[in-house]
Amino acid sequence: MAFCLLLCIAILEITVLSAAAQTPLNCNLGTKPCKDGSECVLHQHVCDGEADCRDGSDEEDCTVACSNGRALFEYLFKCIHSYLRRNGFYSIVFINFTVLNQERVYFKVFTCFIIHIGQFLCAHGKKCIDQRQVCDGVAQCQDRSDELDCLNSMEGCVHHCDNKTRCLPDTFLCDGERDCLDGTDEANCDSDSTDYLKSHHNVAEDSNNGNATMSAPAPLKCPFGTKPCRDRIECVLYNHVCDGEADCKDGSDEEECILECERGQFQCAHGKKCIDQRQVCDGVAQCQDRSDELDCLKPMEGCVHHCDKTRCLPDTFLCDGERDCLDGTDEANCADESCNSGEFRCTSGQCLSVSMRCDGHPDCQDRSDEESCTEPPQCTTKLRCPQSQECLLEEWVCDREQDCKDGSDEKNCTMVQLKCGDFQWACTSKSQCVPKAWRCDGTKDCADESDEAGCGQVATCPSHQFQCGSTWECLDTALVCNTVRNCANGSDEGGNCQAKCPDKTQCAHNCYSTPHGTRCGCKAGYRLQEDTVSCVDIDECEGGRPGVCSHLCVNTQGSFQCHCYPGYLLESDGRRCKITGEPYLLASVQTELFLFGLRSSSLDVLVSSAKKAILSLDYDWRDQKVFWVSLDSESIKWSSLDQKKRGTLVKGIKSDCIAVDWVGRNLYWIDGIGGGRIIAVGLNSTIINSMDLTVILDEDFEQPLSLALLPQKGIMFWSEIGNEVKIERAGMDGSERRVVVSHSLSWPGGLAVDTLGERIYWTDEKLRCIGSANLDGGDIELLQMMETTNPFSVTVYNDLIYWSDTRRRTIQRAHKITGKNRKVLLKRPGQPFGLKIIHPLLQTSNERPCENLRCSHLCVLGPGPKGVCKCPSGLLLAEDGLTCSNLVNSAFLLVLSPTVVTQIYLQTMHSAVDLKSWPEHLALPLPNVNEAAMLDYTLQDQTLYLADSGQSSVVLFKLKETGLVPRGQFLQLKGDTVTALALDWITLSVYWSSTKQPRLQVTSSSGEHTAVLIQDIGSLESIALHPLSGRLCFTNLAKQGKVAPVWKDAFQPTSLTFSNKGNEIYWADIGYGVIGSVRVDGTGYKEFKTGDGLTAFALSNGMLLWVTDSDTTKVWYRDDPLTKKLWFEVNTEIVSLKAYSKSSQMGSNLCSDGNGDCSHLCLALPGGRTCRCAHDHYPVNVTYCAPDQHCPAGSRPCLDGHTCFPLEKFCDGHPDCSDTSDENCVHLKGKSVKAKAPNQLPSPSFPIPADPGSTSLDNSWLVRNLEAQQCSEKHCNGNGECVETNGGISCTCGLGYSGDSCQNQLTKTMQGPLIYGAIGLCAAIVVISVLAAVVKRKTANTRRANPVAKQTSMIELEKGEGCEGASPNSDFAEVQ
Repeated sequence: MAFCLLLCIAILEITVLSAAAQTPLNCNLGTKPCKDGSECVLHQHVCDGEADCRDGSDEEDCTVACSNGRALFEYLFKCIHSYLRRNGFYSIVFINFTVLNQERVYFKVFTCFIIHIGQFLCAHGKKCIDQRQVCDGVAQCQDRSDELDCLNSMEGCVHHCDNKTRCLPDTFLCDGERDCLDGTDEANCDSDSTDYLKSHHNVAEDSNNGNATMSAPAPLKCPFGTKPCRDRIECVLYNHVCDGEADCKDGSDEEECILECERGQFQCAHGKKCIDQRQVCDGVAQCQDRSDELDCLKPMEGCVHHCDKTRCLPDTFLCDGERDCLDGTDEANCADESCNSGEFRCTSGQCLSVSMRCDGHPDCQDRSDEESCTEPPQCTTKLRCPQSQECLLEEWVCDREQDCKDGSDEKNCTMVQLKCGDFQWACTSKSQCVPKAWRCDGTKDCADESDEAGCGQVATCPSHQFQCGSTWECLDTALVCNTVRNCANGSDEGGNCQAKCPDKTQCAHNCYSTPHGTRCGCKAGYRLQEDTVSCVDIDECEGGRPGVCSHLCVNTQGSFQCHCYPGYLLESDGRRCKITGEPYLLASVQTELFLFGLRSSSLDVLVSSAKKAILSLDYDWRDQKVFWVSLDSESIKWSSLDQKKRGTLVKGIKSDCIAVDWVGRNLYWIDGIGGGRIIAVGLNSTIINSMDLTVILDEDFEQPLSLALLPQKGIMFWSEIGNEVKIERAGMDGSERRVVVSHSLSWPGGLAVDTLGERIYWTDEKLRCIGSANLDGGDIELLQMMETTNPFSVTVYNDLIYWSDTRRRTIQRAHKITGKNRKVLLKRPGQPFGLKIIHPLLQTSNERPCENLRCSHLCVLGPGPKGVCKCPSGLLLAEDGLTCSNLVNSAFLLVLSPTVVTQIYLQTMHSAVDLKSWPEHLALPLPNVNEAAMLDYTLQDQTLYLADSGQSSVVLFKLKETGLVPRGQFLQLKGDTVTALALDWITLSVYWSSTKQPRLQVTSSSGEHTAVLIQDIGSLESIALHPLSGRLCFTNLAKQGKVAPVWKDAFQPTSLTFSNKGNEIYWADIGYGVIGSVRVDGTGYKEFKTGDGLTAFALSNGMLLWVTDSDTTKVWYRDDPLTKKLWFEVNTEIVSLKAYSKSSQMGSNLCSDGNGDCSHLCLALPGGRTCRCAHDHYPVNVTYCAPDQHCPAGSRPCLDGHTCFPLEKFCDGHPDCSDTSDENCVHLKGKSVKAKAPNQLPSPSFPIPADPGSTSLDNSWLVRNLEAQQCSEKHCNGNGECVETNGGISCTCGLGYSGDSCQNQLTKTMQGPLIYGAIGLCAAIVVISVLAAVVKRKTANTRRANPVAKQTSMIELEKGEGCEGASPNSDFAEVQ
């Protein structure tokens, strides 16, 4: 077959596009995801014999073998009197099992039974349940097999029913309740004597005829542990007597109750029962209202102070300024603490640095540090309080906060109507804005109380309360219908209040009278169900409701319990938790570092020598160091907390944000150099320069602003304020990167992680709010207050958030969820910036992944956390994953297999050759790729372009350290296959050809514009580009008469490659088994014999690399002119091989800047560039394109330019164009490089086609000299450009102009036909060479003997000479 070499030029706009990553499904607590990830199901529905997931995965992998239990004990219980049963109660046995995790177990008891801890297999065979749940009256199996064939042999069994599966005692017969499914227990009952039978008669079954007969009445006998009611009708348990709730119908169990308790006793809250003091807070409620188990604080290690009779506090809680005991004894008899030397003691008890005394800024709570000053302070501000002389900022005047002692700064203030933010509610006065969440929350936050006005009806009163008709009141049910009007509108009285609850009611808990008749109510902690009779427990812990528990919440029947994380103690309210030991706030205020005690309000200065603002800081508790960014010296400095030592960790860096990893023992920061990087260095490093740092992430950054670490999980977060505002997260090793928040953002500044609440917080200076989300980016909340005018930094501790406001010059704190309980902690003239909370508990971790990992350089944390070894720039990680070695050569190979891309650095070949397996490498699986055929790669944004023959597409991948991340499709064809592909690494335009579109065409980086460069030239097998010189070469199997080949003596050429300088072209001839090369002018042919089985070839800085395939796949190289060496061999198919290095993709051309001002495609030429329009557009001038009117309205042309189809025919899954180009569907959502539409035709400085209507590479306008010259107004009248042709200067006119000097303007009707064939390629002339050199003549003659061989020749393009007719040879064509 013949072979033509054609040289062409092209460059296009650059834009990187990413496909949106799908957010993984997050399932709530108590649920699990289905296998297909589409939904969540309750754990109790898993393996229950019924498919709840659409894919049925909840019934897969189910346990079918149940464990046998061991009988723990056997105990006999007797039935309680029929009264308890009639009222729906059964006795409850409390048994504490140590084998059951010390949880309390409840058993409904009828009679004698054996308790087993074994399991029961449901009949459907997919679920095991506890043996104790069998025959308990509640079906746990979906098929109810655990409640079938249950026979409870009860003591005194007299009546069998339900096919003899049940047996009842005599007291259950004719008691008005249907206990048998067949109803025989209530049959043949004498209605007149039913009530009498219920209390005084035994019913027996006649052994002869089975009829029920009545025996004589028997006196009431109460079982052990119960006592009779006064009416002798029923018995009640002794522990129900005087428990605050009437159990006897006559209420006698609540009469004659002790009202005063003796010494050593505790009185229940209902006032009718006394219990032993030792039973208080013992974990078991003796009071019916559980008041003996409320407000319990279990003594902890270090307990020194008892208070409230039930609590014990550590010494750190005493005299800390916070009242922890209800009786206040923890803050009583506190002696004044002495301050250290160099400190001033405020009258209020605070200790301040002496330097703050009489400085014009009150720092004591009582302002005593500014009293008794000998002379007025030296103020750096413009204003001063008129009498008290404090320094004052203009922003502090009339800011609703008193700054002057005499209050003069808040006097005579003009009422200003405020414009509230998007997330605020305007008070009626228009002078105050509150967060929208504060509207109608039950608390009056507006000064005029308007936020609670007109709120209407409360959502719903709890089931244990009555809702008044006034809609906003809830009333205790005992106060309803009590002849006293308690509701504001009296709606609790009158009406049908005389209706009384029946003796026997269906209400599950209680019944009460209302003006609307009787109603069922529930106990506190329960909710009335839709049937208005049943009650169900309220899960107060569900969804982490704010205000329930500050740390951990455990739901209980009718209530809940709060627990604290280790190191915290439960407060007296039973909800909040308090840390042991005083926490401190580390803050930077302008050029100073302050340490503020959050309990003692002490204030100390750590650093005051900086000249420029300190924007970011952090600390390491283990080494007792504080770190900060010094803008003065462009370094990261540190100081010990005791201020005795100082030093510099890193020099020569530009950073705005740092973060300490106290688990991995590293310090991270964002480096603003090169578009942004995240860098790490060891905390114990000596002073190092910026060349020895370890880069964690350095791609896809525009303007990273803030950084926060979560070492406990090995992840980090950062904010991005570039074109796409977002918050991202990744492992602290740079892995698993993804966007977590991409909306509800405007300028995300400071970041902080709430480790207890597992949320990420950020400040937004433009939205003037503080935002938060969970660690996956869900549940976004925005807190916008008047006090967040310009929030800069934020930090979170326990229930509070702390933020700095650079406009108000304050550091404030508030509740992290509601924003309430706000307080100003620090207010000084300097702008506050960075914030951190210091406490040892905030930097504790049980895991130290890096301690046992012997990394030669740096160990960082990955997600988990796990330890990962990293190397500084210039070093490579060895195969052991621990050792770093020098990176001598940055060049690497990308080896393509059908489903994997393997990256190999070339420097490894010299240390290990003749390998029987892969050398040190990184295997990158290709997700969702069927059959990879060819690739190209850009170092600019580390994107891999891959042709997938199996899916007729070209897809994009981002090359990460640990894998390839899909970035969507670049081309999607229909029933077609890409045969050649090449990437212009400057413009990111892609040149390509396919089987059904056998032409040379180019597509812009966004996929929006495609232009046909050469029509119908046959099947292209390989394309090579050299963007710097503007050259393009390709191979095809059919000659074209108007295309000049530069080499036509190849047999099966592939892997076309330019040399770095672009003056030579290399290829692999798999038919002859040689690697050939020739200069672009056709001279200097060389070849290197590789042997049989040659399949692919790559060139790297003069080194030849190739692949042979026989029994195994072998990779060879040649780094000297004579010797070939085997590098490695594997049993993997290699379909392509390409080499890349920094030097191979360095430089620029006239398309590099702004896409060369081209609105669509910019194509480079040697010494210039030309603009091309997409096939469905026409050029308005030399740079700007407009939609073509060639096709009727509502239609567009095929790529062949001959046929038009309606728009709906495109990308409909069915090819309509003859070349199937209507199905070239691009799914990238990208941004194209935009070029401005010029107001007038600019003076061209580059060649353009003389005939813009041409659709093929017409030799009539191919020029010999490609060096562009400035087109003068004199020669071309400003309507074209000057080019050199045949040794002279002529004008190439722009669209719409003609004539030797472009003086004639064409009519509108003439423009259409001329536009449609415009070939945007300007080619240079390729000097025709002579036949092959004499030294190659022998080889050439040998090949001529082959019947399919052709003579080597070079044709001058300007003469229009070329190969005519079809030939089996392959040609090289070069387009300039």
